[in-house]
Amino acid sequence: MQNKAIEQIKNSTELPVIMAPMFLISNPKMVINACTSGIIGTFPALNARNGDILEDWMKEITTELEKQSEANPNRKIGPWGINFIVHRSNKRYMEDLKLIEKYQPPVVITSLGDPGPVVDIVHQYGGVVLSDVINIKFAKKAIEKGADGLVLVASGAGGHGGTYNPIPFVHEVREFFDGPIVLSGGMSKGEDILVAELLGADYAYVGTRFIPAEESGAQEEYKNMIVDSSIEDIIYTDAFSGVHANYLIPSIVNAGLDPTNLQKKETIDFSKGKDGEVKAWKDVWGAGQGVGSITKIQTVSEIVEELKNDYYKAVQKVSQKSGEFAYER
Repeated sequence: MQNKAIEQIKNSTELPVIMAPMFLISNPKMVINACTSGIIGTFPALNARNGDILEDWMKEITTELEKQSEANPNRKIGPWGINFIVHRSNKRYMEDLKLIEKYQPPVVITSLGDPGPVVDIVHQYGGVVLSDVINIKFAKKAIEKGADGLVLVASGAGGHGGTYNPIPFVHEVREFFDGPIVLSGGMSKGEDILVAELLGADYAYVGTRFIPAEESGAQEEYKNMIVDSSIEDIIYTDAFSGVHANYLIPSIVNAGLDPTNLQKKETIDFSKGKDGEVKAWKDVWGAGQGVGSITKIQTVSEIVEELKNDYYKAVQKVSQKSGEFAYER
């Protein structure tokens, strides 16, 4: 049953990309436009301020995608997904899990904990559970708890990134797991998607590329900072959420802090901040190492179209190179 669900998701996309869920940035409009552009669109459950708003969002996404599918029967509409924090810090755990059961997102991405209880519910309605992991230990644990696939969060990923180089990370996971792998870590161009596939991943997890989307919930200053920044503007620290993450140095400076003298935050925190208090994501902004190749603000559909064009150009280039190599041999 799960193999069938996984296959259905693969067949419903035009490009092997998941628009990564981004805290305080992703919203229903982004998700809908990503899906109608032929990729998987996702958002974090906690982006909705409370359960009532989350239900409104899930209802809006499911209703609009159903309308789009009916109006465009020959068009590939990508599935939607939700990112669900399974860590004990998530005070809405049970409330949001009930909404997942009700609205049945085809893809559920779990973070920071045991995906087991989520798997039990999602499998009942035929959905797929992906667990994001930063190392081999957590990858094996997620599989043991029933996750259908893994999001390998490698070094260079925006937000809570890992430290592993993506190449050996994928290779080592493939030694013990043959299910779906999504690769995350600094990918922002179409050729990056092909590289992920060549390594052995099934999907590329693209987040930072969508921060400056017109539909994005990011502040205009944030969007412009993404466009203006380079890889040298990224810092990896646990000072703001208690978990190591990649942030934009200019946003730290703008918050009145010294990026060379940051102290570790002792507790994991996903709140949105209070007046006078510097908070991760609200005041200090996340971004991945692929930020340097992002040069303009575009709509989600324009971004996806650009990714498609660059992806197929890369496919063609690899095919040509392969032919030249075979001829030389």
